[in-house]
Amino acid sequence: MTNPTALLRSFIILSICLPLAILLGYIIAGPFDYTFVGVVGACIFVLLLPLLLSYHYPLMLLGWNATMIVFFLPGAPQVWLPLVAFSITISIVRRTIDPRSKFISVPSVTWPLVVIAVVVVATAEATGGIKLRSMGGQVAGGKRYILLLAAIVGYFALTAQQIPRERAGRYIGLFLLGGLTVVMGDVLYFESRALQFVFWFFPPNLSALETQTGMVRLSGVGAVASVITYFMLAKYGIQGIFFPRRPWRLALFLFCVLGSLAGGFRSGLIGFLLVFWMMFYLEGLQRTKLLPVLLLAGTLAASLMLPLVEKLPYNFQRALSFLPVSVSQVARADAEESAHWRLEIWKAVLPEVPHYLFLGKGLAMTREDLDYSREQEMHAMRAFTQEESWAALAGDYHSGPLSIIIPFGIWGVLAFLWFVVAAVRVVYKNYRYGDPDLRTINAFLLATLIARLIMYFVIVGAFFVDLQAFVAYVGLSVALNGGVARPVPAAVPDAAKETGFVNLLPRRRSAFGR
Repeated sequence: MTNPTALLRSFIILSICLPLAILLGYIIAGPFDYTFVGVVGACIFVLLLPLLLSYHYPLMLLGWNATMIVFFLPGAPQVWLPLVAFSITISIVRRTIDPRSKFISVPSVTWPLVVIAVVVVATAEATGGIKLRSMGGQVAGGKRYILLLAAIVGYFALTAQQIPRERAGRYIGLFLLGGLTVVMGDVLYFESRALQFVFWFFPPNLSALETQTGMVRLSGVGAVASVITYFMLAKYGIQGIFFPRRPWRLALFLFCVLGSLAGGFRSGLIGFLLVFWMMFYLEGLQRTKLLPVLLLAGTLAASLMLPLVEKLPYNFQRALSFLPVSVSQVARADAEESAHWRLEIWKAVLPEVPHYLFLGKGLAMTREDLDYSREQEMHAMRAFTQEESWAALAGDYHSGPLSIIIPFGIWGVLAFLWFVVAAVRVVYKNYRYGDPDLRTINAFLLATLIARLIMYFVIVGAFFVDLQAFVAYVGLSVALNGGVARPVPAAVPDAAKETGFVNLLPRRRSAFGR
C-alpha cells in the first residue's frame, strides 16, 4: 500500500533535484566564467553545509595557517578569512538559540583588542576610508585593514567555545599542520604549464624563482620542516622528543631542523632557537641531566660540522650566516645585502615618525596620495633603489614597531602594547596554573608567543600580518584552559582548623606545586 507521506517527500525531492540538475548541466556546458564558478560553488556549499555546521571550529583551526586562497571571491582572500567569518556567525547564532552556549570572557584581552579595532577604523576613516579595489574602490592596500579586523574577530571565534581536554592535541595539530600547504607554492620552481592550475588555489612562493645569485630558495620545503618541528614540540615537548625509548622522534626532529634551513631564512632559524630555548627552560630541563648532554653533543657536532659549512648547499649557508662561522662569499654577500637593505629603509623612514605621531598614515593609498607621497618622500629615499623606495612607500618596512607607529600613530602603539602585556599575562597564567595535562601545550604557546614578539620588535615584523598570530596564541590558550587559570587553594588540615592556626598556613599554591 502506498505511503502518502513518502510519496509527497519523493515528489518534493524530485521537484528540486531535476530543475537543479538541468541548470547545472546547462552551466557546465557553457564557458568557464564567474557564472559557472558561482553556481557550482553555491551548490557545493549547500551540499557541504551540514559538514560545515558540525565542524566549523576545527575547520577554522585547520585553515588559520593555511596558504590556500578562495579564488572565486573578490580579492581572492586567504581561506582563513571566510572560515573565521562562518565560524563566528555559527557561534553567534548558537548563542542566541542556546543560552547555555557562551563565549569565554577574558576582559583583560578583549578591551585592548576593541581599542585596536577602534584605532584601525578611525585611522582608516581619517585617511581615505576602507575602499577595496577588488570591490570597485580607488584605494590600494585596503585589504590590510580587513586582515587586521579579521584577526580581531578571529580571537572571538577561537574563544567562542572551550576545547575539550581530550581533543586538545588534535586541535593544536590542526592549527599547526595547516601550514603544510605552503609547500604548494614551490610548484613555481618546476615551471610546468601542467601544474599552473595549482596557483588557482595556492599563491606561488616567489623565492622559488632563481635569484640574482643563480640560487633557488625553496621556502615552502623549509616551512614544512619548521611546521613539523613545532608540531613535535607542542605534542611531545623537548623531554618527550629526547625520550630514549622513542629514538625515531629525535631522528625526525633533527632531520626537520636541518630541512628548515632549505628556505635560507635566518629569521626562521633564530625563531626556532628562541622557542627551543624557552621551552627548555619552561619544562625545567636545565635542572636535569639533559642539559650537560646537550651541551656536550652540541660542542661535538659543532667541532665536526664547522669545517664543512662552506661545503653545505647555498640555502643552508645563508641561514647560518648570522653565526660566527665561515660561509661562502656569495652567501655572506647575499645575507649582508639583505640586512643593509632593511637598515637603509629604517634610516630613511625614521625621520617620518614625528609626522604621523598623532594621526597615522594609514595602510591604504589612493592614486593621488601615492603620487604626492612619491614626490615628497623620494627626497628622503634618494639613496634607495627603485625596489626599496616602493617597499617603503607601500608600508613594507620589515620592522614591527615601524609597521604600527607610522600607520596608526602613538594610539596604535599604546593599544598594541596594552594587548601584548595582557596576552603574555594570560598565557603565562595558563601555563603556570593550568591543567597539568595541558602543560606541554601551554608551555609551547607561551614560548612561541614570546619568541614571536621578540622577532616582531627586534628583527622583522608586520603589524597587519603578525596580529593574526598573536591573537591565535592567546585565543588558543584561553579556549584550551576555559579562560584564565587561577591558583588552586591549598587544602587546610582539620587539625589546623581546630587549633585556630589557619591564617598561619599558606592560602594558595599553583597547580604544579610551586
